[in-house]
Amino acid sequence: MQQKSASPVDNSTSTAPPKLILYSFWQSSCSWRVRFALNLKGLPYEYRAVNLSNGEQFSPEFEKINPLHYVPALADADLVVSDSLAILLYLEEKYPHKALMPVDRRLRVLNLQAANIVSSSIQPLHMVSVLRNIEEKFGSEERSSWAQSKIETGFFALEKLLNSLAGKYATGDEIYLADVFLAPQIAVAIKRFNIDMSKFPTLSRIFNSYKALPEFLDSLPERQPDAVN
Repeated sequence: MQQKSASPVDNSTSTAPPKLILYSFWQSSCSWRVRFALNLKGLPYEYRAVNLSNGEQFSPEFEKINPLHYVPALADADLVVSDSLAILLYLEEKYPHKALMPVDRRLRVLNLQAANIVSSSIQPLHMVSVLRNIEEKFGSEERSSWAQSKIETGFFALEKLLNSLAGKYATGDEIYLADVFLAPQIAVAIKRFNIDMSKFPTLSRIFNSYKALPEFLDSLPERQPDAVN
């Protein structure tokens, strides 16, 4: 589904690029959400790498795309949308097939709530820039304990929220918006921050379901064209 390119943001030589262009960084969990959603919806896109490690997000070219210097950003013809939640809501409105929001109003609200817990109360608190500041002021041990504490606080809230609703996925047996946010966040928690997922049986169970999905596997960081071994 993805036309992979590791080209810098200002260098595309494709003669017939797809309509959608995703500006992404392989290790960005926010970008990962969007890759996963695009795969689930079956939407082809061009991958344009923005190397955050080299500061490419601060280049004049990328500043025109997103003045906040964050990925992901999605270009759809002459429209550019940044912020993963805004991108996903935009995709849901313009490309409603294979919907990521359920029809049931209660489930819609719960999907939005779960997505917001991840995007507002977990992921921003363990961003590289935040952890770097904590390490500079308090040391590497405090950096690790901070990240683990914030992730576990959010996971305990999600566990309670989803416990009575979860089926194969977060809010039943269909995959929706909550899953798109949860899958990368759980993966990052396990691999990068060594979170003990035995504390979160519901999240652990649904994460196993994600790992069986080709759309999720194709969105993995290590499978992106700018991945570094």
